[in-house]
Amino acid sequence: MDINDLRSLITVLGLLCFLAIVGWAYGKGSKKGFDEAANLPFADDDLDVTSKTSHPR
Repeated sequence: MDINDLRSLITVLGLLCFLAIVGWAYGKGSKKGFDEAANLPFADDDLDVTSKTSHPR
């Protein structure tokens, strides 16, 4: 086994890892979680504005 065999093996493993990540990202089971994460900036946070102000000491 020389360096070119090792390079080929690393390339194939990298491709398989990439395809696994793409399959996970576009799978049906991930859609719900991604949709919830996409709507987080629009979530209504019921924080009181006065609680964020600093109080003088």
